[in-house]
Amino acid sequence: MEMSKDRFIGVQALVTQCAFSQKYREYLKKTGILDDRYCPQKLEDGTVALPVLQGKFSLSLLQELTECVAPGSLCKETMIWNPVLSKRIRAQSPVQKLLLVLHELLESYGITWKKDLEHDLPHSWQRHNDLVVISEDCFRDPLWKQVGNELWTRVAQCLGVRRVAKQGRIQDDGMRSPKVTLVLGDCGWVEHVDNGIKYSFDVTKCMFAAGNIVEKQRLSKLCCSNETVVDLYAGIGYFTLPFLIHATAAFVHACEWNPYAVEALRRNLELNEVSYKCQIHEGDNRQVALRDVADRVNLGLIPTSEAGYPIACKVLKKNSGGVLHIHHNVSCYPSKQELNIKNAEKDSKSWKKFKWRKCAEFTEMKIQNMLEQVHGTQWKTNILNIHKVKSYAPHVDHIVVDLECRPLLNL
Repeated sequence: MEMSKDRFIGVQALVTQCAFSQKYREYLKKTGILDDRYCPQKLEDGTVALPVLQGKFSLSLLQELTECVAPGSLCKETMIWNPVLSKRIRAQSPVQKLLLVLHELLESYGITWKKDLEHDLPHSWQRHNDLVVISEDCFRDPLWKQVGNELWTRVAQCLGVRRVAKQGRIQDDGMRSPKVTLVLGDCGWVEHVDNGIKYSFDVTKCMFAAGNIVEKQRLSKLCCSNETVVDLYAGIGYFTLPFLIHATAAFVHACEWNPYAVEALRRNLELNEVSYKCQIHEGDNRQVALRDVADRVNLGLIPTSEAGYPIACKVLKKNSGGVLHIHHNVSCYPSKQELNIKNAEKDSKSWKKFKWRKCAEFTEMKIQNMLEQVHGTQWKTNILNIHKVKSYAPHVDHIVVDLECRPLLNL
């Protein structure tokens, strides 16, 4: 991504002959005038330009150099365009480079750098090929508005991308829609490879749950070659695709009501060449007409997938049952009534597992009662596993309960 000279920050420099450049460099460094963030630049006429710190150049400096450091040498002012970063700077982290570049950007606009601005820079980001998504908490100081769109151009240059988007909070609209705004670029579609699976989606319309990689890998290890799976909250295919590609499910019914996610899901099924093994049910999964088809049901919605329990019970095969994978956020902070129990628990991990277990048992009871109401027969349920996916927030864990459900007539 190149920029013309009138938009690039020119670095002030002193020009001298090659024979005197080392002497000049040593003196400039000793006096704190050399800008060692950049490499000296050899010019077409054989002279060498040594970058100097902005504001340090003066006529008295020129006189001092020509009279004291190297009498009779050439010494004049110039500008270096597109300067090459020194080895020291190139070895810095992207965050350090970003700090340097934006510090210079503000200086070029005559804006004084404030120490507080360091906390306004991104320290992590999501990268999707040539697009990065940064947090909504970045670049909130009004000073940044004074440099306009050049801010985003410089961020993109520094991070080695062409597009930049800013992440907002997940919207509470039942679809967990992202509030992402493109600040540089005009197309939000990206392609992301995760666990050997290609995902294509529009970052401004759909969320990519990168934190669920552990659960996707776990499901990928299942053997579902003779199974029909129902994915009740399919999204762009976070779990649908691992079931089809790695767990080799015979067939997947993918239910999703966000039209943007459905568009991405269709693309991803084609992209991974598994569309022939999947049927998409667009709309509210509580209204889906599926019954008695599933060996396995995935309920991958947080903070709770409870609204999907009734349809999960209906789609399970009534004569053989199956397994439910139920996602849930669990508060691991003790209530006042539980404080005595917590005090008795020396190990915080044991306390968390206790809370997970209580949540799983409560869910199991609800599911068993619901199965018997839906099918009019007795069912037996069994908690196979409880897995932590990630910490969703302080004292809140995202877990998955694997619940086996079987009709008693087959036991």
